[in-house]
Amino acid sequence: MSSLDWAVLAITLLGIVGYGVYKSRGTKSMDAYLLGNQSMPWYTVCLSVMATQASAITFLSAPGLAYSSGMSFVQFYFGLPLAMIVLCITFVPIFHRLKVYTAYEYLEQRFDFKTRALTAFLFLVQRGLSTGITIYAPAIILSTILNINVTYTTLFMGGLVIFYTVFGGTKAVSYTQLLQMSIIFCGLFAAGVMVVHLLPESVGFGKAVSIAGKMGRTNAIDFNFSWTNPYNVWSGVIGGFFLQLSYFGTDQSQVGRYLTGSSVAQSRLGLLMNGLVKIPMQFLILLIGILVFTFYQYNKAPLFFNSYELQKLEKSEYKAELAQIQLKYDQLFEKKKIEIEKLDEALASENEQLVDKQRVLVKRYDEDGKAIREELTTLIKKNDENASVNDNNYVFLSFVTEYLPKGLIGLLIAIIFLASMGSTASALNSLASTTVVDIYKRLINKQGQDHAYVNASRWATIGWGLVCVVMALFTSKIGNLIEFVNILGSFIYGTILGVFLVAFYLKRVQSKAVFYAAILAEAIVCFLGFKELVAYLWLNVVGCLAVVIFSLIFQMLMGEKTVKEHIDTATN
Repeated sequence: MSSLDWAVLAITLLGIVGYGVYKSRGTKSMDAYLLGNQSMPWYTVCLSVMATQASAITFLSAPGLAYSSGMSFVQFYFGLPLAMIVLCITFVPIFHRLKVYTAYEYLEQRFDFKTRALTAFLFLVQRGLSTGITIYAPAIILSTILNINVTYTTLFMGGLVIFYTVFGGTKAVSYTQLLQMSIIFCGLFAAGVMVVHLLPESVGFGKAVSIAGKMGRTNAIDFNFSWTNPYNVWSGVIGGFFLQLSYFGTDQSQVGRYLTGSSVAQSRLGLLMNGLVKIPMQFLILLIGILVFTFYQYNKAPLFFNSYELQKLEKSEYKAELAQIQLKYDQLFEKKKIEIEKLDEALASENEQLVDKQRVLVKRYDEDGKAIREELTTLIKKNDENASVNDNNYVFLSFVTEYLPKGLIGLLIAIIFLASMGSTASALNSLASTTVVDIYKRLINKQGQDHAYVNASRWATIGWGLVCVVMALFTSKIGNLIEFVNILGSFIYGTILGVFLVAFYLKRVQSKAVFYAAILAEAIVCFLGFKELVAYLWLNVVGCLAVVIFSLIFQMLMGEKTVKEHIDTATN
């Protein structure tokens, strides 16, 4: 990067962190540290919720996913608006009325401590693992820019976000996320404009999308039902609804965001706006990915986008074999470029027969290119069996650093950093609040002073930060980050959602029934998931329905009395 890019990056990051720390100064009480004194307006709630979900994974992996397999991932979010409506009707008013710090406090009031502890434990496991992934994503950037091992950049990124989260708590998180998302929207728009600008003069936006479509990259909607296909309308609307409802309704990293709202109305409005904005936002991020794909049809893409792994191979005993693979790749690109230009002409002439002929030829060259890359990844693994051979996460980053103008490179890289910092800070804050409120305050120090709980929250943040950094160091082996983090969540979210739905709507079901139902449901989900018998989005549906059904069955078998009347009153 140029000195201008480094300056833009440094000023943006330091300015955001400084602003968050300044706005959260004097944070000394539990209400202030964990809930921001419940003083946030709806637009801060909305942007904070979006920033928590839209981590660096979104801006690194989503364009790479669209580049390699198309836009079908957008269907993942089709259940989001409906989930937001259900949340606003049910979850938000109950959490606000009970004045809880975490979602799991409510479960002890409704059931008992072991049910609260089980759901809190499931959350801590899932969120602790996935937060490690969000730390790893921006570490990829520094590793690529500085050409050093990703281990060192992971340690740096983890330390940076731990610092300001420990210092300012949820206020620092919310205020920084407000600015982060504003900058992110501007930067993404600029990136999309620049991709189109860099295309050949004869290829405008419409033709770029058309070319990507002819090569199978604009498959945004799929109405074909399949239990094993993770991205179609049905899995998106049904499975996505259950996943989003559980994520926003029971994951403390999100519950903690909208509990900062100054009223039920402000929290509701923030969530509804998130539901309206998220799908177009994700569509545009994926659209940038397919525009980058079209750009690389006219400009030779790197043989392997992860330059660090490629440079290791260049310095190895296999460099001669690498040179042969590179030569084949270069020759293939020159041939494909000729056919792409013919496809361009066929589209301009609107000759459908010629368009179909060229489409077949271009796709054949595309498949040949994939075969060459497979040959390369085999060689990379031969040189270093621990090497990372999935470079989806480097596609957009490689394009940004290679082709965008000075200054804009620094801004876009700052965006990815900011996204990571925002989502990671929310996660660390939620892990700390759950640890302190649901474990430390409940079991260890029941009658402590307020400042003791704030200090415990800070130490918990540090502890979880270190755990997440360790997890991040093992993340390079898991492939596309945005898919993996959602697969990981799907193993747990359905079960937790089922517990909450039983708590809200099945008043006759008591603690023992729902506790054993949750354990059995989680076992079934893990079996289906590890055996890959259904696509991961359906795991959320299975987990949720299994808890509800087994709870009713166990309650009938146990024959317990109905829930106490004062708990009924609290949940009505």
